[in-house]
Amino acid sequence: MHPINHFKTITRHRHLVCRYCFRLGLWRQGLTHDLSKYGPTEFLPGARYWQGTRSPNDAERRAVGVSLAWLHHKGRNRHHFEYWIDYVVGPDGSISYGGNKMPIRYVAEMFCDRVAASQVYQGERYTDASAWEYYTASKDRILIHPETGAEIEEMLRVLKDEGEDAAFAYVRRRLREAR
Repeated sequence: MHPINHFKTITRHRHLVCRYCFRLGLWRQGLTHDLSKYGPTEFLPGARYWQGTRSPNDAERRAVGVSLAWLHHKGRNRHHFEYWIDYVVGPDGSISYGGNKMPIRYVAEMFCDRVAASQVYQGERYTDASAWEYYTASKDRILIHPETGAEIEEMLRVLKDEGEDAAFAYVRRRLREAR
């Protein structure tokens, strides 16, 4: 068990996301980001499987076949595209299983979350390309709404190609356009 190390990791991540959300004017989302990680359902497995360089949910999944902490977390935090996976009704009335379109404010929080997670887990190896590389490595295997996928990928691409200030300016502009 590594409760102190896990607490430090999730708190550092949360503070970064909070700061980034504040830069975007997402005050409430910043203040409430990832609070479920501090409850016993998520905190105890996180402390047990803490590694410091990657999510403890991965280690829990490898050890027991499923991450109950992750299932709990993604079901309570709208900034994860997995929260939005459900039945999808097509234009012809057909029903399938897939990703529903996320509101832009949660895509913006997802952007902040991915940047902060890359910084926390990669440490000195972090670059502005880190979050984009992580996303694009798995984008073909995830259930995400095409518009949501294009939106987060563009936000991360701007970060990679133009830097942090340009990326936050871009995300702020997308938030304003959606109002």
